[in-house]
Amino acid sequence: MIRRPAVHLSRRTLLAGAALSTASLLVPERLAAAALVPTPGQTEGPFYPVEFPPDMDNDLVRIAGQGAQALGQVTHITGRVSDMRGQPQRGAVIEIWQCDANGIYRHPRAGGQGRIDHAFQGYGRTQVDEQGAYRFRTIRPMPYPGRTPHIHFAVHVPGRGRLVTQMYIDGETQNARDGVLNSIRDPNARRSVIVPLVPEFGGEPGVLRGRFDIVVDV
Repeated sequence: MIRRPAVHLSRRTLLAGAALSTASLLVPERLAAAALVPTPGQTEGPFYPVEFPPDMDNDLVRIAGQGAQALGQVTHITGRVSDMRGQPQRGAVIEIWQCDANGIYRHPRAGGQGRIDHAFQGYGRTQVDEQGAYRFRTIRPMPYPGRTPHIHFAVHVPGRGRLVTQMYIDGETQNARDGVLNSIRDPNARRSVIVPLVPEFGGEPGVLRGRFDIVVDV
């Protein structure tokens, strides 16, 4: 019988091998974090609410105490708030505001107040869960003179500050001419705020859904 020589590994070699194995397990996480693009800040615009509606939850389509539902195509926007390492930002509060189906903001300086849809909340607020996830029920944003369809977002992260940005709709022809959107020079950052809206099956008919993940670097 042939005896194979015993192989004696030094403690340094064993530690080096263990470190290499651990590093290899972390590669996907590092690559995922490296792929994250910080959500670009954008103008708050002139129509941030001067006073908040009595009902300011995450459902902008139904106002408490009203039987009518807002005009427009119901749209569910979901997403996650994380930092540049992909860690959820627990405790973050998200606000959104947008014009109604007639292109009118719930704001005293916005034109067309006589045609405003009083069944549309216009502003909503919610807090992320433990995984950093959030959800809004709103309407598909509409264009108005000078702007492509968009939804304003403000994200308050405890201890880190406030990020204001805007979400846009993939495939909108006016995107190419929108000055606010195209002020984002980095193409990856610009793509990060453009969201496809697709039909949502299995719920109320005609509903759209989109996912807008927000990466804070504040």
